[in-house]
Amino acid sequence: MAAPATPRASTASAHGYDPHADAAAEIKAALKAAKKDGRPVLVDFGADWCLDCRVLSARFQDPGPSATLARYHVVTVDVGEFDHNLDVAARYVNLRTSGIPALAVLDPASGRTKVATDRGEFANARTMSADQVGQFLKRWA
Repeated sequence: MAAPATPRASTASAHGYDPHADAAAEIKAALKAAKKDGRPVLVDFGADWCLDCRVLSARFQDPGPSATLARYHVVTVDVGEFDHNLDVAARYVNLRTSGIPALAVLDPASGRTKVATDRGEFANARTMSADQVGQFLKRWA
């Protein structure tokens, strides 16, 4: 799996949803790198209390999804209990309709959202197989 666009702070949780991270700065850094290498940016909005977020994080470690994630710059954004980084999330995904985890794929050239899981496609990530997660990731890589 490719290294994240920016290093994780030591306060990052086991799932990567770091409440102390500067989400806007991390996305900006990932977009800068994306313009150089043409890889899209995948932004994963979630929180550690969310079971589906934790399951999706685990699915990302499975061989299929992990290999596909290497085609992205991945940024995880902690939304707390829907009280943290909401301004950042609003630029890319509609958390009211998506719930969490929510994913947004950003175009490497323009930084615009190519796809967002605004309909809650991962709201039941605990029921998804690694293949299902991998198929979503492959479609937009």
